[in-house]
Amino acid sequence: MKLLFTSAALTVTVADEPSERERGLMGVTHLGVDDGMVFVYPEAAPRYFWMKDTPLPLSIAFVGADGRIVAISDMVPLSTALTPSRKPAMYAIEANQGWFLAHGVRVGDSVAGLPPASPQ
Repeated sequence: MKLLFTSAALTVTVADEPSERERGLMGVTHLGVDDGMVFVYPEAAPRYFWMKDTPLPLSIAFVGADGRIVAISDMVPLSTALTPSRKPAMYAIEANQGWFLAHGVRVGDSVAGLPPASPQ
């Protein structure tokens, strides 16, 4: 599926089940230049991500229930350090590190095409 930002589109795999969210991009060694993953939760809440077993350098955008980005962070490959959403988020979008910056995507921007909230 495609997520639409003001100046770009990102093709994402959807992780909306607990086992998919837990696995995420672990073990993935390559993403296409405009590819990523969207993690979908049943409700907005504080979220924390880490990069254990994920060798790719990634950036993450946390998105609230209203479809607006609440935080963007870069993450360190293979690290167990937690990256917080800082505000309640219903979605987390991972892309190659620097993708959001390179496309002018900022906190407060809207994301179109998000899937419905996960039932679980």
